[in-house]
Amino acid sequence: MLIIRKLKDYQQLMKLNLSMLVVFSSVVGYVIIPDVKVEFMNLLYLFLGGSLVTAAANTGNEILERDTDKLMRRTMFRPLPDARMTVLEASLFCIITLAGGIAILYLKFNPLTALLSLLCFFIYAAIYTPMKKVSPVSVLIGAFPGSLPCLIGWVAGTNHMGSMAAWTLFIIQFFWQFPHFWSIAWIGHEDYEKAGMKMLPRMEKAGYFTAFQCVLYSAVLIPLSALPMVVGLGGWISVTGLGLAAIWFLYNSLNFLKDNSDAMARKVMFASFVYLPTVLITLVLDKYF
Repeated sequence: MLIIRKLKDYQQLMKLNLSMLVVFSSVVGYVIIPDVKVEFMNLLYLFLGGSLVTAAANTGNEILERDTDKLMRRTMFRPLPDARMTVLEASLFCIITLAGGIAILYLKFNPLTALLSLLCFFIYAAIYTPMKKVSPVSVLIGAFPGSLPCLIGWVAGTNHMGSMAAWTLFIIQFFWQFPHFWSIAWIGHEDYEKAGMKMLPRMEKAGYFTAFQCVLYSAVLIPLSALPMVVGLGGWISVTGLGLAAIWFLYNSLNFLKDNSDAMARKVMFASFVYLPTVLITLVLDKYF
């Protein structure tokens, strides 16, 4: 039982569900590369290396936020704020997972993949995390490490990032993150405010500015649905899938603008959860079918 509890603590520390979505994005970035033969062992190494680096970034985030996590209902029972784990133990886990992940990506792929992964860790843990208490600009900063994994997957397969095709998924995922972040921040505003975190584009949870921003960014995703076809990464399957998902995302954002409530913000959040996997899955389907 003690071992099971400890494993659950590490699962919470590395934010396993979030980590899997990030790593899935990286794997898809590798799989959709034209004319690249996908080998199972490479996918396994990319998954493992990406999972370890992501676990390190999330652990670094929780180490730095351990005191503020005590103040929020959704985080107060994490291992560090609940004193089930020491900072030393979490720090060792962070160092080991980061070193292991970077080593795998360097040795099995190329130095550029390892460098981008290290950059992703640094921006998320060392810049985005403390910036959350300083300015809403933190959401912009956080969008970069949130979008880099798909580019990392591409670089793992090609050892370059100099083409528009390489940046396609990055661009789509970058714009997706703003309504995704802000809908979550709107729902959890009271908790974030209690912890001193500035996550909304305006300080107060009032007015329609946040919802309007969600509408703007989700609207941009509609024309971006054609981008994979333009750069040679997809055809009508991806255009249709991305377009329909973007329209659904925008529809929910417009409803949030119309009815500035937690219930509508929650629908935007769920639409964002649907959008990204739809993008990733349809791009894979487009390559093979």
